[in-house]
Amino acid sequence: MIATLEYSSQPGAPEKAVADHIKQAFTNPRATKPLNALKNVPGDDVKEPLHRLFLDQRRRDRNRAVAVRECTRAWGTNYTDGGKECDEFPFAAPMKTPRPPSSTCTSRRTTSPLPVPGAQNGAAGDLLSGFYNANRIIDGLEDGFIVKIN
Repeated sequence: MIATLEYSSQPGAPEKAVADHIKQAFTNPRATKPLNALKNVPGDDVKEPLHRLFLDQRRRDRNRAVAVRECTRAWGTNYTDGGKECDEFPFAAPMKTPRPPSSTCTSRRTTSPLPVPGAQNGAAGDLLSGFYNANRIIDGLEDGFIVKIN
């Protein structure tokens, strides 16, 4: 049994833009930025679950910085126009995959950043935070989970 975080891509869902982003990362990862023909984004299969990264603030900051750098590289310095934020999947800020540190969510082969409306990014973050609490997801590799989009 594995915990499953569910996001909605239905019209009107407060997290729709993030859900659409994750759905694309799962179904067509090679079309997401940064472009990489070998890209495989984890998190939708129990064989490649995600894991919470909470205690290592330095690594979280690095993951976030890499995602922002990729958003800037792909969409320019004005990607934040209109209140957009750099959404990263797999959640670069609080997540990691069970791969070695050299190929975590900052790897061009496993990550997908995308500018999305800030309000929707915030709504998705609130759902993630609630999911962690409700499912008692702890920091580290012992507690994996997957993401599903409906």
